[in-house]
Amino acid sequence: MDYCIYNEQTGDKAEVRLPASKSISNRLLMIDALSGGGSVLCNLAECDDTVAMRDALRRYRNSDKRWTIDVDTGAAGTATRFLTAFFASQNGSDVMLDGSQRMRQRPIVELTGVLFRLGATITHVIPPGGDGSGCLPLHILGKKLSSQGREIQIRGDISSQYISALMMIGPYVTGGLSLVSPNGFISRPYIEMTASIMRQFGAEVETGDDFVKVVEGGYRKAEMTVESDWSAASYWYEIKALVPELEVRLKGLCKDSLQGDSRVAEYFRNFGVTTRFDDGGVVLGYDKSLLSDDFQLDLSDCPDLAQTVVVTACLLGVKFRISGLRTLRIKETDRFLALQTELDKLGYRLHAASGDRDALQWDGAKGDYVACPQIATYKDHRMAMAFAPAAVRFPGLVIEDAGVVSKSYPGFWDDLRQAGFRMEERL
Repeated sequence: MDYCIYNEQTGDKAEVRLPASKSISNRLLMIDALSGGGSVLCNLAECDDTVAMRDALRRYRNSDKRWTIDVDTGAAGTATRFLTAFFASQNGSDVMLDGSQRMRQRPIVELTGVLFRLGATITHVIPPGGDGSGCLPLHILGKKLSSQGREIQIRGDISSQYISALMMIGPYVTGGLSLVSPNGFISRPYIEMTASIMRQFGAEVETGDDFVKVVEGGYRKAEMTVESDWSAASYWYEIKALVPELEVRLKGLCKDSLQGDSRVAEYFRNFGVTTRFDDGGVVLGYDKSLLSDDFQLDLSDCPDLAQTVVVTACLLGVKFRISGLRTLRIKETDRFLALQTELDKLGYRLHAASGDRDALQWDGAKGDYVACPQIATYKDHRMAMAFAPAAVRFPGLVIEDAGVVSKSYPGFWDDLRQAGFRMEERL
């Protein structure tokens, strides 16, 4: 299903109940499963990624453990990494873990390598046509893991999800868990989120720029309500920047958020968008005097904001140099390349920054563009949502495979209608 999008601006207000944070939801499901269940978890996300995590854990819990259990996580990267660690730590488990074709291309060997060192039995199965390069599928035979009190080195520059997955099983590892990354950790806010949630469930965790220590012990039962998703909020910041007269209220966002992507409020001041918190969430304002001519930004800690920031900057004519984008190449698609390819259709000529292949730059260069441009989403939810607001500047813009937004924000298109956008389905 493709959507042809127009912005008709029929209303002056959009009040949006954002989806619950999938990052927090997936961590809560993992911790609850490790502790044997029984915690009260409210407002869990209903997106594809969290549903995949929940269904996989339910399937494992209800299966006959005498036989191999087949678990398919689809395109859910977070669930895949978390479940790899979970199944490896479950004594007596026998699981064949697989996912989508793209998940079979996304690396996981850094995580399985650490699990090997903790005593796990994991086999990288080479599928038909596969190259066996340390990706899915995995055959996991779970057991009681042990660090023997040793410090374990891990690369911290690939994915923070590896670190979070290991942290969460840490209380059940004999001798606890001590991870060190000589070059530090990327996406550190996600690691701090994991640590904060673990502490709320009784775990002892210490974190630093280049280390994580988890004390052996376990989790206690607890009650927690999931806050709204700041990554989802970013698309509304983009819309506000493009349509300043639209009043936008985002419900359920917390000022003292666990989510690193709450920095979107800071970043979008470059585009004139202001943030006011009240008891129910956030009201977005606009101050033209804040609008930058150009800016530099390091998104090492918040790579999921990259597409939204980049597209917004181009549409507003704001030059930029954005660094810290290394992990974009191993996301749902190669987001670094996808951004360049699709923005080229809109006439914006982006390039890798000189001397830094992990930085993206736009110096204002523009070229020809096509009417009613057709935006490929590459099965990437964030490509669809970051480019949809571009219909403000490019009426009739087409978003291919629009249903991909269900991965993180199933109600995105319904919410967009509140802001005066009209979607025509193209089969």
